[in-house]
Amino acid sequence: MAITAVRIDGRLIHGQVANLWTPSLGATRIMVVDDKVSQSDIEKSGLRMACPAGTKLSVIPVEKAAKNILDGRYDSQKVFIVVKKPDVLLELVNKGVPITAINVGNMSQTSETTHINKSINVTEKDVADFKALADKGVKLTNQMVPGDKPNDFMELLKDL
Repeated sequence: MAITAVRIDGRLIHGQVANLWTPSLGATRIMVVDDKVSQSDIEKSGLRMACPAGTKLSVIPVEKAAKNILDGRYDSQKVFIVVKKPDVLLELVNKGVPITAINVGNMSQTSETTHINKSINVTEKDVADFKALADKGVKLTNQMVPGDKPNDFMELLKDL
């Protein structure tokens, strides 16, 4: 299967993703799945600059990501999917994309979020999306960098 790892990170491609996660996973392609970002030339340009040398990059909307994955377009590659929010991954799973595990990284604080740990803030909708993913059998962990021990992410949500 082409999907090596899946991470939620509001910053998309940045130091941790580019310099720690991508090499530790042996990823040959980073796939940023985001309907809005895929339409912004400025954001795509910034992501291209942040992408590690020698790693391919796709910045595509949800529908195209699902089609490309299900059509086997990346079967010869090791794809690292990065998204900002869990709703994107729930949509991919609902379209049949075989996502079995998700690493929840940084989710920034806003006026609408609840702080659940040092780097993760969630809305009520995020919590519902995480629960829906877990109900579909997707394993959710929280691990900031590859050297950290992964934690059961759903434990962080149990009181919400």
